Amino acid sequence: MNNTEITDRLTGIFREVFDDPKLELHDAMTASDIAGWDSVAMINIIVGVEERFQIRLRTREVDGLKTVGDLIALIAEKTT
Repeated sequence: MNNTEITDRLTGIFREVFDDPKLELHDAMTASDIAGWDSVAMINIIVGVEERFQIRLRTREVDGLKTVGDLIALIAEKTT
């Protein structure tokens, strides 16, 4: 799976979590860029990622994420 496919699926997850059908992701995006991105939203994002990509994310992996680009890279690593 390439980064474009990952980003497309991830965008769907973010749009659902934040109830914003126009939300567009970019690699440098952080929690401070999206209103309402708190710990509960992060849990919902992680659950969505695990379900849609059929992967498991460890706590230390999630704790190391700083940007959406980091999450995309982690998903790419786990889906190859």
